[in-house]
Parts: sequence; C-alpha cells; structure tokens
Amino acid sequence: MTTFTCITKAIEILSDPVKRRAFDRIPDGRPRNTPQNLEQWIPHLKRWIISILFGNNFDSWREFSYLDEEEKEKAECRDERRWIEKQNRASRAQRKKEEMNRIRTLVDTAYSCDPRIKKFKEEEKARKESEKKAKVDAKRREQEEKERAKQAELEAARLAKEKEEEEAKQAAQQAKKEKEIQKKAIKKERQKLRTTCKNWNYFADSEAECVKMMEEVEKLCDRLELVSLQSLNEVLASGAKEESKAAVEKQVQEASSGSGGGAKGWNEEELQLLIKAVNLFPAGTNARWEVIANYMNLHSTSGIKRNAKDVINKAKNLQKLDPHQKDEINKKAFEKFKKEHAAVPTTVDNAVPSERFDASGAEANTASWTTEEQKLLEQALKTFPVSTPERWEKIAAVVPGRTKKDCMKRYKELVEMVKAKKAAQEQVAAKSKK
Repeated sequence: MTTFTCITKAIEILSDPVKRRAFDRIPDGRPRNTPQNLEQWIPHLKRWIISILFGNNFDSWREFSYLDEEEKEKAECRDERRWIEKQNRASRAQRKKEEMNRIRTLVDTAYSCDPRIKKFKEEEKARKESEKKAKVDAKRREQEEKERAKQAELEAARLAKEKEEEEAKQAAQQAKKEKEIQKKAIKKERQKLRTTCKNWNYFADSEAECVKMMEEVEKLCDRLELVSLQSLNEVLASGAKEESKAAVEKQVQEASSGSGGGAKGWNEEELQLLIKAVNLFPAGTNARWEVIANYMNLHSTSGIKRNAKDVINKAKNLQKLDPHQKDEINKKAFEKFKKEHAAVPTTVDNAVPSERFDASGAEANTASWTTEEQKLLEQALKTFPVSTPERWEKIAAVVPGRTKKDCMKRYKELVEMVKAKKAAQEQVAAKSKK
C-alpha cells in the first residue's frame, strides 16, 4: 500500500465519527480504557444491564470493519469484489455475535457479583418463602378450624344421641315397668275372676254348661281391660250368686256384640280343625296363623270366616285350659268324628289324622301315633321304596305294635296333611302378593 493510499484511508477513518470511534477503541487489537474492577464498570454496565434485563435489544456500536481481512478495493473485478464483501459481512457478523456474548457474560458476571443484587435476591427469596409459609399456615389453620368445628359437631351429635338414647332407654324402662305393673295387675284380676267363677262352679248346673261358661270366662280374661276386670271383680265380690252370674253374662254379651264376626262361637268341627291345624303347622311356619286360618276356612262347613287373630285367641284359650278340659274337648271332637263316620268302613281312603292339640293328652287315645313310631315309619318309608316287593309288610315289621293296615292308614294321613298344608300356604302366599 502506498503512502498516499494510507493517508487517504486514515483521513477517511478519522473523518467518519463511527469509524473514528472504532479506531480509537481498538488501535492495537483490544479495547482501550478497559475497566479493571467492578466500580469502573458500573457506568458502562448500567445501560447494558437495563437494556438486557428489561427486554430491550441491546446493540453495540462496533461494526468491526477495521478487522476485515480483505479489501474490496483490491478486487480485480466486480464478482471478486462481491465475494470479498460477502466474506467481510460474514466475518463482521461472527465478531458481532462474539461481542454480544462477551457483553452478556460481562453483565452476568457483574450481576452475580453485585452485593445489592445478592441482597435483593435473598430478600425476594425470603419474601416468597414468607408468603408461601403464610399461605401454608393459613391453610393449616383453616384445616384445623374445620377439624375443630367437625369434631365439635360430632361431639355435639354424639352427646345429643347419647341423651336421646338415654331418654329413650329411660322411657322404655318406665314403659316396661308400667307394663309389668299393669300386666301383674291384669294377671291378678284375671286370676281373681277365674277363682271367683270357679268357686261358684261357673254358675252352671251341668258339666256342659260349666265347660261353656269356662270358655266364656277365658274370653273375658283375654278381652277385658284392667278397669273392666276390676269393676267386674268388685261386683262379684259384693254380690250373690245370681247377681254375679248376671254380671258375668252381661259382660259376655257386651264382649260378643263388640267383637264382630270373629266373636261367634266355635263349634266342635271348628275346634277339631283348629287342633288339627295347630299340629299340622308347627311354630316356625311362615305366616303360621294366617295359614291356619286359611286352612280352617277351606275345610270348615260352618260358613264363618276366621282370621289370624281369631285363631290365635282361641288357641291361647285352649292352652290356658286345665288338662281335664283339654282331654274333654279332644274327647268330644273324637266322639263326634266317630259318630259321623260310623256307617263308613275304615279304609285307607277315608282315614283321617288322629293328631291331638296337646301331646299330653295323647295317652288317652291308644290309636294315636307316638313320636318314636312316627320316626320309625318315616325311616321305613325311606328304606323300602315303592318298588320293594311286599313293601307294607316290611314297613309294619319295622314299627312295633303296628300292622300293615295301620301303616298304610298313617301314610294316607300324612299325604293328606302335606297336601292340605301346601294348599293353605299357597293361598296365603297368593294373598300376600296381591
């Protein structure tokens, strides 16, 4: 390069403020006046930091043209000059990028070393942690408050429930106590009525009248309230035989007229059906008393429809009778049955159950089957099926004291019982579905 060319280029650079600034900053390949510590950098970093931290695109004024390796003036042709310009632009862009990275690194270094920034970060971190802790504490206090409220509510509910249960328990105990007192009083008055009537021989002159009046007295014991029983006993205690009889008969008439169709008298046929049904449908039968009532309505010829309450009351009355009365009722029912069937030969086809209402009276009827005989018969029926030759002879041999005819007769009775029982239960089930 000639001296003239150098002078011309120097004048061009020095006369251009931008190029002059670049030349003044890097005359020997490194920036001039480079600060040596953070305090010297503060004036220079202020603008950079503000621009970089608040989203401004910081741009250095350096354009690095003074570091071009090729001069386009030396190009021999236009294409070569364009190629040199392209190379210089790429070189400048790379240097610009490096310069920006240097400045950003410098800013980051200054930012990390600035004690004020550290203090600010620590304060900000402490503030955030404090806010977070306050939120956690507030949430915890809210949860604790909810738990306390819930516990208080549960405790209040528990105390209220305990109080209610205690009150209900006391009320139940009081009601039970009053019921027991009333029950004892009713029992006492009933016994007094029975004793008084018994002392007067039930105001009867014959055994039949005695039995009938005995049943009426039992009905009164079941139907009359405590006050009515007490009033009746007072009359019986202060009156003569005729007056007492009139008082009892009056109560009987009033009880009968006020109890509806169910209070109609029970004839021998109904008593026999009731005794049979009670044994046919033992305790544990589903809807037992409805089934018994339905069974009686199906087989009775009296035309009176009995309901569950009627049969329960009658069964209770029969249970309360003394053994002599039970035997008398069973005996009459059995005699009536023999009289009605006296002209009919006793065969397997017309055999009827010989069940009794009370097992204690079974000894009076030698034809009745005992529990042991019944078990032996049932076992023999299982042991000797229908296909067994001379089946009934073998079954009779297993049951001591019973003949072939007895076993066949009893089997027929059992079949009839099962059929009747099934029919009664089916009708009750059908009614319940409706």
